[in-house]
Amino acid sequence: MKENESPSLATLTKANLVLGKLLTQAENQDKDENQLKEELDGIIDKIKKAQVGAADKTLEEVCGDMSDIPKIPLRTKKILKGHLSKVTAVHYCGDNRHLVSGSLDGKLIIWDTWSGNKVRIIPLQSSWVMTASYSPSGNFVACGGMDNMCTVYDVNTRDSTGIAKIRREMMGFEGFLSCCRFLDDNKLITGSADMKIMLWDLETGVKDAEYNGHAGDVISMSLHPDKTSFVTGSVDRSIKLWDIRDGECKQTFWGHESDVNSVCFHSSGYYFGTGSDDKTSRLFDIRADQQIGLYQTPSNKSGFTSCGLSTSGRVIMCGSDDSAVHTWDTLKAKHNGCLTGHENRVTSLSMPDNGMAVVTGSWDSSVRVWN
Repeated sequence: MKENESPSLATLTKANLVLGKLLTQAENQDKDENQLKEELDGIIDKIKKAQVGAADKTLEEVCGDMSDIPKIPLRTKKILKGHLSKVTAVHYCGDNRHLVSGSLDGKLIIWDTWSGNKVRIIPLQSSWVMTASYSPSGNFVACGGMDNMCTVYDVNTRDSTGIAKIRREMMGFEGFLSCCRFLDDNKLITGSADMKIMLWDLETGVKDAEYNGHAGDVISMSLHPDKTSFVTGSVDRSIKLWDIRDGECKQTFWGHESDVNSVCFHSSGYYFGTGSDDKTSRLFDIRADQQIGLYQTPSNKSGFTSCGLSTSGRVIMCGSDDSAVHTWDTLKAKHNGCLTGHENRVTSLSMPDNGMAVVTGSWDSSVRVWN
């Protein structure tokens, strides 16, 4: 057809027929998706009812005659200032002393939480940091975000410019990197918005395994203390328990009604806490295969971005959209108070293995150490 020549009637008819078929296929696909969603919601409701039927008593009923725990005497010990924009991630090193924080100012900062001093500043190739992780040994840090890649830095080695040397860059993600955790110096697990969870060999930069099962963005991750399994939270409202050795999903936990923004294993490995956009924090027991605790604030107005469990397991803490860190007695499901000081949304929370402190990052550009 020439440039100025109008399409013929036959050509238009054929085009309309093709367009009609494509629209029909799209409508049928939408109907199929809606039907599958209804079936899935029905299955989830059946699971919840079966779990309620299997639970003879609630945690609050069993522990109702226990004495209340005292108000948590946590206070701000250090305010770590150095970031110039929103802090999006914090994670403790295995030495219970050092910490890495990531910010939208395009930098990772490694802190000595005991002195409050900066140990190392690492400029990043992208400022859109969504997650940061410290290896247990303290030799490496990893980060990623909207650049759809994961970058691992060697903290102890510098390149020709004096910046921490890049050890490995993992690419191939079809969505932003939302969470990552080191198993050891040579193994890293990542979760991303393409619904994929991957295990990487950092020596070769090759993907060792891929874990598929979520129906939405993978947002959060927590490793079991023995490093043989881990849990992930997702936009699909579920939490899944994965076995690292065989790559299989062993359990799926339902209960949240919106995005699961944070998951945190207790040091015993028997249960984990969660924080969600549905304005609730919950406790799930692996042995019971279901939720055993539900925690809400008195106002019930803010969603939760992050969570952590005390060493004893008696206290759960959640960073919130309302700039506070809320705490509860896990056994009696009572709100125990708030840690206040941040001036904007608390985005992340991390606790050392010894349980002696809590660190939070916020949109107010600061990192606070509570002790």
